[in-house]
Amino acid sequence: FVGMFIARISKGRTIREFLCAVLLVPTAVTVIWMSVYGGIAIDQVVNGVGELGANGLTDVPLAMFQMFDELPMSQLLSMIAILLVLVFFITSSDSGSLVIDSITAGGKIDAPVPQRIYWATIEGAIAAALLWIGGTEAIQALQAGAISSGLPFTFVLLAMCVSLLMGLRTEPKYYS
Repeated sequence: FVGMFIARISKGRTIREFLCAVLLVPTAVTVIWMSVYGGIAIDQVVNGVGELGANGLTDVPLAMFQMFDELPMSQLLSMIAILLVLVFFITSSDSGSLVIDSITAGGKIDAPVPQRIYWATIEGAIAAALLWIGGTEAIQALQAGAISSGLPFTFVLLAMCVSLLMGLRTEPKYYS
């Protein structure tokens, strides 16, 4: 659904704008985020600072907050991290609901709002039921399924990249 969502929000943009907004900026932000905070966490482990330094990476879901505990303004950093995680999940859920709504509406872009609310509610209810019934085992099973389905999809993405390059080479070149 990510491809359909990106295609919808990128309508009318040039390829250069698309590449910057969808590929370069998120990649740069992620590299900076991982470099800074990953480096801090590694430094804490190596130098024996805080919970990460004492016990290593024992509780993965809490590792970021354990790292933040040893930094100045840890409460603020933790609140910002929670807010960012919420924004990520909410926008991911919203884009998933948008795509499911578009597919079930026969490809219509502007389907009725109650239908989209229905799909968002069903999606949330299914996620809550999985968490309630299966707990961490259900999450691990979903993660394993997502990872194992990613390998075949890699070949599809590579074929799409080659097709995009072939298509761009057939386009007329405009010079300003």
